Amino acid sequence: MEFTHGSTFSNIKPSGILWDMDGVLVDTADAHYQSWLDVLAPYGIKFDRDIFNMTFGMNNQSIIYKLFGSDFPDDEFARISDEKELAFRSAIKGKVNLLPGVREWLACFYSNHIPQAVASSAPFENIDAVLDETGIRPSFQAIISAFGMPGKPDPWVFLEAGKRLGVNAETAIVLEDSPAGVLGAHRAGYHCIAVSSLLTPEESKTADLLVDRLDHVNIIDIERIISE
Repeated sequence: MEFTHGSTFSNIKPSGILWDMDGVLVDTADAHYQSWLDVLAPYGIKFDRDIFNMTFGMNNQSIIYKLFGSDFPDDEFARISDEKELAFRSAIKGKVNLLPGVREWLACFYSNHIPQAVASSAPFENIDAVLDETGIRPSFQAIISAFGMPGKPDPWVFLEAGKRLGVNAETAIVLEDSPAGVLGAHRAGYHCIAVSSLLTPEESKTADLLVDRLDHVNIIDIERIISE
């Protein structure tokens, strides 16, 4: 069902919207994948698209410890993480675009006085780069990074974002695209719309709705989710 411009919520509306960034606001998967390939190449670590898809949505600490083990030296972790993120920010400069439906939904939630937050595993520098490249920073009342904090599927980033917005968990909605993010939203006790064509039925089962694109969601879908 297509999004209708200028739509207004009835008395049933979300208390807050928590946006993941990569894969939900913007399509940055290829830039992340190539950045990981480049930085991991000297280590001879196997890192293919399947591993990338499995770890996408996790923060760098979780990914690097998964690849190298939890006893990996802190200084090496920091170096790899910094190199990867510098490569990523360079790759997206002037090339990042909002995904279909994002700009319309940002405007719709804003005009309906529904607070919004970015709740991402990315470092603040990446979030800032994306928000500045796309010009959507004014849409958000809070920006939360789980970088250096417990990463998805830990619910920390969603709980922190919800606290900053002052949401009611029963009527807040997380917009996610990764298995780790969907599970983290579920663990936080929030509703979740999964925006992905790659999630398996098993991976998406904790989401309230699974769609390929946000412009395939409408207000009736959202009202139904928070009223069930």
